[in-house]
Amino acid sequence: MRAVAYKTPQPIANEAALIDVDLSVPTPGEHDLLVEVKAVSVNPVDTKVRASVQPEPGQLKVLGWDAAGVVTAVGPKVTLFKPGDEVFYAGAIDRPGTNAEFHLVDERIVGWKPQSLDFAAASALPLTAITAWETLFDRLRVGDPVPGAAKTVLIIGGAGGVGSIAIQLLRALTNLTVIATASRTETRDWALKLRAHHVLDHSRPLAAEMDQLALGAPAFVFSTTNTDKHVDVKLIAPQGRFALIDDLPILDVMPFKRKSVSIHWEMMFARPLFKTPDMIEQHNLLNRVAELVDSGRIRTTLTETLGPINAATVSKAHRMIETGRTRGKLVLAGF
Repeated sequence: MRAVAYKTPQPIANEAALIDVDLSVPTPGEHDLLVEVKAVSVNPVDTKVRASVQPEPGQLKVLGWDAAGVVTAVGPKVTLFKPGDEVFYAGAIDRPGTNAEFHLVDERIVGWKPQSLDFAAASALPLTAITAWETLFDRLRVGDPVPGAAKTVLIIGGAGGVGSIAIQLLRALTNLTVIATASRTETRDWALKLRAHHVLDHSRPLAAEMDQLALGAPAFVFSTTNTDKHVDVKLIAPQGRFALIDDLPILDVMPFKRKSVSIHWEMMFARPLFKTPDMIEQHNLLNRVAELVDSGRIRTTLTETLGPINAATVSKAHRMIETGRTRGKLVLAGF
């Protein structure tokens, strides 16, 4: 089968950073689906792994943690899916990735593809939808009010992949006021198009920007990017809840103590990585996302389909992601 892989971590500017390879089609394990991959999307985690993780000696590493495709075979203990089912999912970080014609994934982290979307549009959703859903409803518990706090959520980085779906989930499933941040006209317009109530400019001090809204300190803050630049205890109410997903060399949490602010990390790979007892919740939430899409309550966050799944187009996507200026999701479709 055709796949895109790398032999050693390199900057994406190097011609051999990602290469086209031919691999054997894998065999499903007990709970595995073998999926014929129709489309994938690219996430910041792809670029971080490519730049830093050394494959096992003599091995190639295939990236990719978003896919939509068709089940072609199932393991002996699979009960949720059958060959021919159309699915979408984000995979597991400790297994080979989705940048391949065929891919193995545990059925418990797979959802049925939204019927109203083609494979390309569906592949844009899983990783960011899981991240946003788990952050909002499992970590921040946005349905549980913070006494005395403004009934608002501040999303730092509202136009990125995660922010784009978080805005929509909040508008579809809660009555909270959604405040996003963006710094360019196109990203501000994108966040408003996704129905954020307000958009602040994160190139300016956010505490001052929040004060101008005169809404009070938010109950919840969700930082998707550049937390070290934007984090400020002034941005959140006493006893509020703060969540982040980006990788920081260090985070000084002491300023939050005086307000008794709780701090929550989200890692959407945690459930499959540690085979947690509630691992199937990713199957459940992806199916709920598919229902929301098919009912018209949320939309795909695909912004550009770059071309087929090969080393050249995957490399192009990595270069674009590494600028830190993309909005929504970049997708590749077909081989």
